[in-house]
Amino acid sequence: MSRRRLTQQQRARIESIQERRRTKLAERAEKSLSDASETPSQEGRVVIRHGATLGVVDENGQVFQCLIRQNIGHPVCGDRVVWQPVDDHRGVVTALQPRVSVLSRPDYSGREKPLAANITQLVVVLAPRPEPSGYLLDQYLIAAETIGIRPLIAINKIDLLENEGKQRFLSAYDLYRRIGYELVEVSAKLAHGLDSLIQHLAGETSILVGQSGVGKSSLINALLPNLEIETGRLSEASGLGRHTTSTATCYNLQEGGELIDSPGVRSFRLTKLSRGQLEQGFPEFRPFLGHCRFNNCSHLHEPGCAIRQAIEAGEVSPQRLDNFLHLAQSATSGQS
Repeated sequence: MSRRRLTQQQRARIESIQERRRTKLAERAEKSLSDASETPSQEGRVVIRHGATLGVVDENGQVFQCLIRQNIGHPVCGDRVVWQPVDDHRGVVTALQPRVSVLSRPDYSGREKPLAANITQLVVVLAPRPEPSGYLLDQYLIAAETIGIRPLIAINKIDLLENEGKQRFLSAYDLYRRIGYELVEVSAKLAHGLDSLIQHLAGETSILVGQSGVGKSSLINALLPNLEIETGRLSEASGLGRHTTSTATCYNLQEGGELIDSPGVRSFRLTKLSRGQLEQGFPEFRPFLGHCRFNNCSHLHEPGCAIRQAIEAGEVSPQRLDNFLHLAQSATSGQS
């Protein structure tokens, strides 16, 4: 189902409401800063985001509930920030440190909205049901390629398949293995394949993405056996409560590494990319880019197209080219 487009009047009304909220929060943040007087600033890391309020962990591992000073950007889970304590439990974030990476999606007005920062791995979760979308999978992979982080494909609910059905399902992803993407097969329900997934998560700051119903929550529960305890600890420490459906949280994995659980990735669209950026998002295209007869080759029907010649040679999948062409057309027409 396509997203209902907002009218200009509706967009203006939403923006007006959000601006009033931002102003009120900015006033609260400035008042808190004046109350803090000469308290020295320090560095911290965002481990919780609920609305416009952050949970920031200091160098000693203590979590503080923090407001955000106006005009510093949009801090998200994983961000490194400069903040100033107000009391033993609260503070104000005053600056955003440079990011190594940031995963974003467009908001209702088309502007980029950050979802998670300083991540090193994007784990795309698929399942036999609901039926996977290769078009959506390619968008996730393009996002990972564009921001320079490692993509991993995790096929969950593998217990739903047997014998030939399983072989047929997995064979559809052989083309991604040939490109160089790693795949792991898991079953959160039966705890099958979790060891392999945990090995891939160790030492990484990962975020799980995927369409609704693929079992991301079940995987998170399986990977974090003490999730309730950890959620309770963070909620109590930050004073933000257990708003599980609207709170982004960064958890420490027992075996090493971090896992960001963000409600913002339940639906996903690519941010605005140029045609050249889209081409670079398909790593198997790269050896052939710049070798077409025409510099502005669309890879549709031009003679001497190196990408189409690569398809004939079996080096590029026609399915992947179709998805690229669809995304390129959508970007040109301004559609999502």
